[in-house]
Amino acid sequence: MLVVHLRFTVAPETRQQTLETLVAGAPVVRAMPGCIAYIPFSDPTDDTAVGILQEWEAGEDLAAYTASETFRSFGAALRPMMTAKPVSKRFSAELIEVIN
Repeated sequence: MLVVHLRFTVAPETRQQTLETLVAGAPVVRAMPGCIAYIPFSDPTDDTAVGILQEWEAGEDLAAYTASETFRSFGAALRPMMTAKPVSKRFSAELIEVIN
């Protein structure tokens, strides 16, 4: 499994629009093969920070997403609102346990 943590900053006045863009596209990403989770979020300690937590079954699934029209559309919509380059951290992870 791959875990992706993407974080970027926007002006405080565009943060809600940024989140709405991410939330609107979330069902499309979640329906993609291999997507386990796609969770947009805002950092409650920083009114400029926005992020996405993603889980993918395999690298090929993540690669298909980053090559998709959906990914390009997100970039076209979000990049003008970003105040700095995004930071994307990708982790290889092994699920140990699910606790309900």
